[in-house]
Amino acid sequence: MATSSGQQRIRPWRYLTAFLGICVILYSLVLFTGGGNLAPKLGIDLQGGTRVTLTARTTDDQPPPRDQLVQAEQIIEQRVNGLGVSGAEVQLDGSNIVITVPGDEGEQARSLGQTAQLRFREVIQGPIPANQAAGQPAQPGQPAPAQPAPQPGTEPQSQSQGQPRGLGDPAGQSRAVAPVAQTTPLADPAQDPPPPPAPPPGGGGAAPSPSDPRVAAEVNQLREQRQSADPATQAQALLALDCSGQDPLQGYDDPTRPLVTCSEDGSTKYVLAPSFIEGTEIDSAQAQQDPNGGGWVVSLTFKSAGAETWGQYTSQNIGKNVAFVLDGDVVSAPSINQPIYGQTQISGQFNQERAQDLAQTLRYGSLPLAFDSGSAQTVSASLGLASLEAGLVAGAVGLALVFAYCLFYYRLLGVLTILSLALSALVVYAVLILLGRWIGFTLDLAGVAGFIIAIGITADSFVIFFERLKDEMREGRTFRSAVPRSWERARRTILTADAVSFLAAAVLYTLAIGEVRGFAFTLGMSTVLDLVVVFLVTFPLVVLISRSKRLGSPGLSGLGAVDRIGSRNRRAAPAVGRKATSGKGGGA
Repeated sequence: MATSSGQQRIRPWRYLTAFLGICVILYSLVLFTGGGNLAPKLGIDLQGGTRVTLTARTTDDQPPPRDQLVQAEQIIEQRVNGLGVSGAEVQLDGSNIVITVPGDEGEQARSLGQTAQLRFREVIQGPIPANQAAGQPAQPGQPAPAQPAPQPGTEPQSQSQGQPRGLGDPAGQSRAVAPVAQTTPLADPAQDPPPPPAPPPGGGGAAPSPSDPRVAAEVNQLREQRQSADPATQAQALLALDCSGQDPLQGYDDPTRPLVTCSEDGSTKYVLAPSFIEGTEIDSAQAQQDPNGGGWVVSLTFKSAGAETWGQYTSQNIGKNVAFVLDGDVVSAPSINQPIYGQTQISGQFNQERAQDLAQTLRYGSLPLAFDSGSAQTVSASLGLASLEAGLVAGAVGLALVFAYCLFYYRLLGVLTILSLALSALVVYAVLILLGRWIGFTLDLAGVAGFIIAIGITADSFVIFFERLKDEMREGRTFRSAVPRSWERARRTILTADAVSFLAAAVLYTLAIGEVRGFAFTLGMSTVLDLVVVFLVTFPLVVLISRSKRLGSPGLSGLGAVDRIGSRNRRAAPAVGRKATSGKGGGA
């Protein structure tokens, strides 16, 4: 009676309705959140893609330190994740870093190896229009040349105080040209050059030299001209500087020396003092719309040492300009209106995409090495597709044999096995599409292998349940009464087996890299979905079959042989009881 009441308490339609609800939710998300894309994202081995090789710049032809290469690999991998380049792999290959990107996102991967050395330098002179020499009068409509700095003992003039966070733009000037209010002119050639500055916080040091001797000679010559402390040499370099082409000194400038350089858009020139803060002192960077309207800015917060240096500098240099220099180019050079001890904003001619790219690049830090931009090579998907086709054919043949065996051995229960596997594949397909949209997951050959192995794990769960059902019927129970008892015992075994499989997949995912992680991810995900299908589909369908006289008949269900054994056991049990009772009576 207890078993019968337990059987009555099972409501299989609730389980099936829950599974149907899950399917409706998943496919509603698939249909209405993807813009019409109804296919999972594929890895580079299945759809092709681009491979970019970045070569580290070294000093004196010596190989770069291994720890710096590993650090650069980690930073570039963070940039890959931050920029949303899905399915990309970052690997070390000697002194090179190889970035593999599926699909047509190879051009975006080229920028991942940029040095992104942000430095803060005081503006000595500028901005000067790129087509105007030093000391030349300004043309109508152009910014005026730098004005002399206030003499000692006089009160420095400052910008209007309505600018954000103490950095001001002069009224009437566009942010396309870095703003300036008070700047210091070039020093008198007769005076002694300024003493070398103290090393900036953040570990700034001398920039590396190119490994090519000819390029190295050109860089050294440019350093002597454009990073000279001699005012006369600076004036000559300012006159000769051409802002229209590629700067050979970009990425090679020495932070401990002055710098004659151009703005990022090539419209203006500057003479800058040595760096006093390195970009490694940045704690966070966030792109946001300018609170004053009209564009985007990048908001920075510094680490403790950098924040202290920045606060002291801004408090002692009110009215002067400071340049934000990214890889040798001036991004923005606003004037200092007040001391800044909190958030700082980099302003420029930024659109949303440029501001977000800059913020993410700065947030993940400067690379410890400079890299030459590698050429992108197209990777064909033909080999991967051929391997996939061969694997799918082999999998289909194996799956057909499994289906044939299930139909022969379990009959109607074998049909339930096939139906459950089909529904599991339906759920897996929807989950793959959504994971590709939400976290950029891409399916590759290793992931397909994980799914094929997971089919065996799911089939094992069915076998455990069905064989336990047979054991209960051999002990003399009917099909209807054996289902809840066999499920109660098989459920613990299924949970334990799937827990072990999931734990193995989780450990493999944590310790592995590259494609092996894709295998572990799909294996673990399929293991979880296996539990969903077995609990919400297979078990309630078996309960429904056991309650139907026609479908639960021994010949159709495939349980005829065990049912006959159970019938003999049921008939034998009362006879044994009568014999034992009779023996007791005779003895009395």
